[in-house]
Amino acid sequence: MTWSIIAKDGATGQFGIAVATKFFAVGALVPHIAAGHGAIATQALVNPYYGIDGVKLLREGRAPREIVETLIAADSGRESRQLHIVDASGRIAAHTGSECVDWCGHIEGKGFSIAGNMLAGARVLDDTAKAYIESQALPFAQRLIAAMRSGEAAGGDKRGRQSAALLIYGEEEWSDLDLRVYDHTDPLAELQRLEAVSRERWVHFRQFLPSRKNPAGITDRATIDASIEAAIAAEK
Repeated sequence: MTWSIIAKDGATGQFGIAVATKFFAVGALVPHIAAGHGAIATQALVNPYYGIDGVKLLREGRAPREIVETLIAADSGRESRQLHIVDASGRIAAHTGSECVDWCGHIEGKGFSIAGNMLAGARVLDDTAKAYIESQALPFAQRLIAAMRSGEAAGGDKRGRQSAALLIYGEEEWSDLDLRVYDHTDPLAELQRLEAVSRERWVHFRQFLPSRKNPAGITDRATIDASIEAAIAAEK
């Protein structure tokens, strides 16, 4: 009852997932990322443990196909599930159960995977992929949203629209960006608005937070404020 794109950004090494559906709070269950290792989306009659257990397996270095087989083997409800995975090497694997609602399926490209079910048709995934490929000049977050909006224009979830989410991880074990639209008449448009708001201060501020390389981060408020203002000015 959802479609999603998982990608690894060639320029930054970030992993990102964008997802939309006619269902409440899709961002709370579907997207899962293990920083530096890979990303998983679990959907259709969603099994959250596909994401929870799947990222553990990614951190262990298991291949995506092995992870898919491990997860579905332990789940008697697997024919009602859909999941797809991209790892740090760009390997992709997916599962669409035989009881997922048409249209359902999966496509893959260089560094990205797209899967969906209960869609208006195959063109939803095709147009999502086409837009992602053709928007390489955009920053990663905007590129993912642009791809999803193209899929929505092709019909998206055939039941309509309700929620959307965007999750991006870089080097750290906490997200670079985690945006969720829980219930909205135009969730992808709202997601796009939130992403624009994130560039007003958040994306500039997050670099000062604690990291593994710099456990204390930057705590001098004058330095933080000056750097943020300079970054904002440079973008105008």
